[in-house]
Amino acid sequence: MPDSSWAEIIVPVGAADVDDVAALIASEVSAASAGTEQRGDEVVFWVAAADTAAAVAEVREAVTRWQAGGIAVDPSRIRIAAAMPEAEWRDAWKKYFRVSRLTRQFVVVPSWERFAAGPDDIAIDLDPGMAFGTGTHASTQLVLEEIQAVADRGEVPARILDVGCGSGILAIAAVKRWRDASCVAIDNDPIAITATMDNAAINQVAGRISASTRGLGAPATPGEPDDRSAPFALVLANIQAHVLRALRDPLIASTMPGGTLILSGLLTPQAQPLADEFVAAGMRCVHVRSSTADPQWSCAVLVR
Repeated sequence: MPDSSWAEIIVPVGAADVDDVAALIASEVSAASAGTEQRGDEVVFWVAAADTAAAVAEVREAVTRWQAGGIAVDPSRIRIAAAMPEAEWRDAWKKYFRVSRLTRQFVVVPSWERFAAGPDDIAIDLDPGMAFGTGTHASTQLVLEEIQAVADRGEVPARILDVGCGSGILAIAAVKRWRDASCVAIDNDPIAITATMDNAAINQVAGRISASTRGLGAPATPGEPDDRSAPFALVLANIQAHVLRALRDPLIASTMPGGTLILSGLLTPQAQPLADEFVAAGMRCVHVRSSTADPQWSCAVLVR
């Protein structure tokens, strides 16, 4: 029977445009920022049932713009369906989601799989869920690859900031790679905070990750420990481009002098212009690169 706490939003697309529309939805529709699923010529994402009306309005507005630009979509064909129970949905995923090696060291392992880790492997125990993905999306994999590159250069950041933490995969990967590091994880969705800390506990790193819905740059509430009083050696921000643009100044301020800022969640045409905006505000661009697995996604690496 359907799960009344979740709803599917289904966007029919002309077959030639389905890949592009899936990327646009994930990048520009905040309700779909955790990712989408393609089913033939339809793009699907999930929202909490209470958020359905707002999510439909948001995606219809976006689809109307894309249709005007010549993409084969029709806002009137967007529909809502009740989602299957999450346990059943996860069982369906078992057919497709296996152990995934995402970098030289980082390996995502779902709970129904066994993995014999090598001496240099870093296993991240994580199951897919309706709210958040598993790290296999190109934008997340780009950040994991850049974390790997930082580690391979011999850098050892003591404090890390993960902005838009979602499932917590980036925070978990970072503190598992650097065993003396701590990470502050931020997301405006309370479900993400719960997911991050649940996954941190499963990975036995909950003691080195703190997660909060307190906005970037917002002051701590009275009695709340301020874990952001000093800037961070490594800042990770895998969010949509317009959000990164709005957060430019607090992201820069959160990066310590000489520290690294990794921006992802960017469609490739967005990446260089956004990096240029951060350079204009005082950062130095190390590189902008696209995903080898899915070149429509890119990331930018900057140093303060």
